[in-house]
Amino acid sequence: MARKIVITSGKGGVGKTTVCANLGVYLSRLGFRVAMLDVDIGLNNLDVILGMERQIVFDITDVVMGKCRVRQALVQDVNYPSLYLLPSSHTYSSSKITGEHIKNITDIIDHSFDYILLDCPAGVEAGFHRAVFPANEALIVVTPHLSSIRDADKVVGLLNEYKIESKGLVINRMRGDLLLSGEMMNIESIVKSMGIPLLGVVPEDDSVGKMSCDGRIMTDCESARAFTLLAENIHNGSKKIFDCTYKYRGLMGYLKRNIKKLV
Repeated sequence: MARKIVITSGKGGVGKTTVCANLGVYLSRLGFRVAMLDVDIGLNNLDVILGMERQIVFDITDVVMGKCRVRQALVQDVNYPSLYLLPSSHTYSSSKITGEHIKNITDIIDHSFDYILLDCPAGVEAGFHRAVFPANEALIVVTPHLSSIRDADKVVGLLNEYKIESKGLVINRMRGDLLLSGEMMNIESIVKSMGIPLLGVVPEDDSVGKMSCDGRIMTDCESARAFTLLAENIHNGSKKIFDCTYKYRGLMGYLKRNIKKLV
């Protein structure tokens, strides 16, 4: 049976979909069969980040309406053969799709994959509940900002109403230079505020922004190591966290921090 993980955040703009896309890629690079479901109906962009938008024939709404089978709608990544995407729809009314519909889809493909990742819409409205309903694990994505952490804390409370077996925290867009200078909320404070285990820290990385424009996952950038560790932590239960401060330590790191402030 597949592990069904919903990637959620509460607040929009924290990089939740980017985390979902990269996690799918790096799990597949570890040799696992991964299906990603874009449940952000109407505002979906997982296909764009992965560069799959031109391969789409059917989407999740076609499956729900009975126009095609799940297998017909799944799009295989040309670069990672064990990675598949069930795309969402830009136009369909999301109110017609329920959590039961999504669960039926995950049940159909359950035995064909090792992981099913559900990209959850921002907020805590109907879309959130639709995405969480079929999941048995949750990744909560935050940035080191108070507004993000407060919204995510509400999400953690709502997840307690579901059969979520485990919850993990991913801190995204962490800047090592600001962390060392004390200008950004530190990792320990964030973990303490959230009260759930830390599974990954992803640095602020210009390559990730470029990826969103190009539709290509970068595997030779700084964040690649962070996503590899995240994927390993999720699968193995390990606790290896990427050190965002490593290049800002020592004399050369001190110079880099100060140069960055001037740029």
